[in-house]
Amino acid sequence: MAISLRLPSPACVNGKDLLWHSNHDRQKGVMHFYVHRRNKNLNVNLYAVPRRSISNIRVVRCFKTDGLAEFKRARGEDYASSTAMAPNHSQRSKTLLDRSSKPMDGMNDFERQLQEFFAEVKSMLKLGNKDDAITLLQANYEAVKEQIDAGVKDMEQAAILDIIALGYMGLGDFVLVESLLDMMNEIVCSVKNSEPLLDSLLMHMGSMYTALGKFDNAMLVYRRGLEILENLYGKDSPFLVIPLLGIGKVFGAIGRATKAVEIYKRALNILETSRGADSEDVVLPLFNLGNLLIKEGRASDAEIYFKRISSIYMKIYGEHDGRVGMAMCSLAHALCAKGNVDEAISSYRNGLKVIKDSKYMALDDDIMEKMRIDLAELLHVAGRENEGRELLEECLLVSEKYEGNEHPSTVTHLLNLATSYSRSKNFVEAERLLRTSLRIITKSMGPEDPSITIPMLHLAITLYHMKQFEEAEYLALEAVHIREEAFGKESLPVGEALDCLVSIQTRIGTDDSKILMLLKRVLSIQEKELGYESEDAMITLKKVVFYLDKLGRKDEKLPLQRRLSMYRTKHKQSVRW
Repeated sequence: MAISLRLPSPACVNGKDLLWHSNHDRQKGVMHFYVHRRNKNLNVNLYAVPRRSISNIRVVRCFKTDGLAEFKRARGEDYASSTAMAPNHSQRSKTLLDRSSKPMDGMNDFERQLQEFFAEVKSMLKLGNKDDAITLLQANYEAVKEQIDAGVKDMEQAAILDIIALGYMGLGDFVLVESLLDMMNEIVCSVKNSEPLLDSLLMHMGSMYTALGKFDNAMLVYRRGLEILENLYGKDSPFLVIPLLGIGKVFGAIGRATKAVEIYKRALNILETSRGADSEDVVLPLFNLGNLLIKEGRASDAEIYFKRISSIYMKIYGEHDGRVGMAMCSLAHALCAKGNVDEAISSYRNGLKVIKDSKYMALDDDIMEKMRIDLAELLHVAGRENEGRELLEECLLVSEKYEGNEHPSTVTHLLNLATSYSRSKNFVEAERLLRTSLRIITKSMGPEDPSITIPMLHLAITLYHMKQFEEAEYLALEAVHIREEAFGKESLPVGEALDCLVSIQTRIGTDDSKILMLLKRVLSIQEKELGYESEDAMITLKKVVFYLDKLGRKDEKLPLQRRLSMYRTKHKQSVRW
């Protein structure tokens, strides 16, 4: 019996507004704010609440085959009896185990259904229909799990689990993704390299393992996929590029930059030989090489690669194409890394103009928004804060136009603008923006959600500068309480909030012994989470030593003072070396 996927009819989609969840739940309900600087007068460094990155769902590539072994039924009942009814809908949705077909035609039908399943999940995630996506994924998981429990563990099951894992990756359920990967790995370890679909499945597994930070696992599956493709097509085939890029990314992630560059260059050489030096296909390895070299401090080499990308796109599409604009924005990063800030700003501005004029992407596209914010931050670094604020205001206007004035997506831009005004010492305007952002996010997420502590702490800092210490202390205390409930009393987000509270209480004359107690707590958290000799821990240690000396507790102060002295000596030696 061949396999069929559970696919919902249009009536299954309930139309519920899940825009906030689709945009923010995958980040644990916490937004990341791009423009941020440590204030020199108040030693508080605000971080977004820790979250993990989500990789995009990748396209499924299926090979045709003469057919795979049919499922062997462990029980005699027809799987038509295990179907699920869509809400308020009479048409039955089929699972991967419902459909029957002839053995020789089964795989082609299976491939088609895999593609349909993948497209349906991707569409639901794009529309923000989280609940419907979960229902669809869970129905197929239960169906395939029943087969696996019955002892059927072939490539069909692995391929279905692959799509399900990609779906949950998009939903941000990383614990379940790891469990699914374990199930897939158990299957693929027992199949031969000649199995159809195996190389594609290995590439997807490598991508997910990489996104989860499981680099050893990623390297194993990528290398196996590479071996399969080398045996099928030779060592110079363009089919090798995908696993090579995956391997290069893993090497880069684990700090083996030299090896990563070697792998990327191999992929580039393969494409240059097979497709031509000016082929659009060479852009991806060029882009990866450029980004890696920027991280390695080789900005001049990176600049060469990004200029080459721009040249390729111009030759193919003309200088006014949006892809040229994207390449110009990438080039700006290399120019900035070289220290050519004015050139970088010019390249970024021109690139954004080309993208906008060509209508290459929508104004409210996430990538477009990110590039505007990056340019705004670059302008702030260059001291051109008024120009930077214009871009941040544009981001806010775009968000309000497409999402509404009270939509949570506006909070990021309100916070960025507030940060900009704070840099310019315009604390009154910063306060107004922060209160607006706090009201919006509290209304959306609730008064106990940890997301609200980000604008809350920013507002506390602003009120500190405005000498409104009583309310600043109240907000900092509230942020500490919320984060303790959400993340635990010894978590880094709590340590950060405590650091803010200490600075405020120091100014309002809180008892020194209470300040010292809080500082010791902050130090303990930083040592645990950031390392015994981290810079933040050393800054806090200096404060602890200061208060011990102030309170006359010399016995406690001396060993900590020696620790600071050893740290300074070690640091100076490392700098000289």
